[in-house]
Amino acid sequence: MNLNKNIVLIGMMGSGKSTIGYILSKSVDLNFVDVDKVIEKETGLKIFDIFKKKGEVYFRNLEEKITLKLLRKRKQIISLGGGAFLNKNIRKEVFENSLSFWLNWKSSTIVKRIFKNNKRPIAFYSSENDLKKMIVERSKIYSDANFKINCESLSKNMIVNKIKDLYEKD
Repeated sequence: MNLNKNIVLIGMMGSGKSTIGYILSKSVDLNFVDVDKVIEKETGLKIFDIFKKKGEVYFRNLEEKITLKLLRKRKQIISLGGGAFLNKNIRKEVFENSLSFWLNWKSSTIVKRIFKNNKRPIAFYSSENDLKKMIVERSKIYSDANFKINCESLSKNMIVNKIKDLYEKD
């Protein structure tokens, strides 16, 4: 796979961006970067704790700075945090130097996954209806991605292969 643009995975928390990014990176022998993990490493805090101790505005500013720096590097697979693509500066950088892939799932699947994992800061304070509303709102922006992958009936390897096929056709 001749990668001249980054592959950027976007989607809601719980959509599998980190898992798919990792599997994809192993299958094409490229560096995988999980932005949330980089933020945690640089701050020494888990995302949940950053939200709790410093607030969402602080987190979003930090996320923007780190994400833009990572997006300017080449030949890598990047998993964005669930809210990162909502940032217009991040979206602009993604469109300039990367191909973006939206990992899309049914709302019910995402809600179930979010509530199953107690490390999601937004879910900690949200009801099921709040999350469904957030999914609808974010989906309007996620739909700007270069490619939309409806993951509901696909295995992890099928999703990875679909990304590779779409990338090579572009």
